[in-house]
Amino acid sequence: MGLGLYYTFMEAITNYTGLTPTAFFTILAIMVVAYKMVCGLFVSPEDYYRSLPNNGVNPNIVSDQSFQIAEPVQLGDVTEEELRAYDGSDPCKPLLMAIKGQIYDVSRSRMFYGPGGPYAMFSGRDASRALALLSFDPQDRTGNIEGLTDSELEVLQDWEYKFKEKYVKVGQLVTKKIRNEGNESEERTETQDHGGNGDAR
Repeated sequence: MGLGLYYTFMEAITNYTGLTPTAFFTILAIMVVAYKMVCGLFVSPEDYYRSLPNNGVNPNIVSDQSFQIAEPVQLGDVTEEELRAYDGSDPCKPLLMAIKGQIYDVSRSRMFYGPGGPYAMFSGRDASRALALLSFDPQDRTGNIEGLTDSELEVLQDWEYKFKEKYVKVGQLVTKKIRNEGNESEERTETQDHGGNGDAR
């Protein structure tokens, strides 16, 4: 009876999906892995460490618990070059990341975005394009969202909402800062244009 049930189940998969059972389970496995990867971005450090065995900690990943996480400090206008200094290489500085020109303090998720973490390549930069495309390619680690499709822009919008909910916004990217010489220091900034259909503000 058990074998008959098995064959009935396999036949039902083919009838309802048009896929072979092997293809169906392969696609299902890929979807589960992709889901776990995306959800991993938003797991609290406490839950992550509770899920590890005592000897399962990766020594290359720096634990949040070894840092005193300071309250986020508002930085205001920051250039791309200045943002690079907040990539986690200096443990005394906050860990920052930008989406659509808006900078967020992601220090509380240092184990993910800090040195040795799975998403460290996004820190200290605007990763809008990479997030919209769900890409780890170096050429996509940019704030340029020109040419993205509507569905990709929707994915980026979802990321932005999640970051707004979880992290504190501490500044915005600007293309350049110009200081006037004189008795009074005056600063003029130009907000960064991200192109495409997205709104950089």
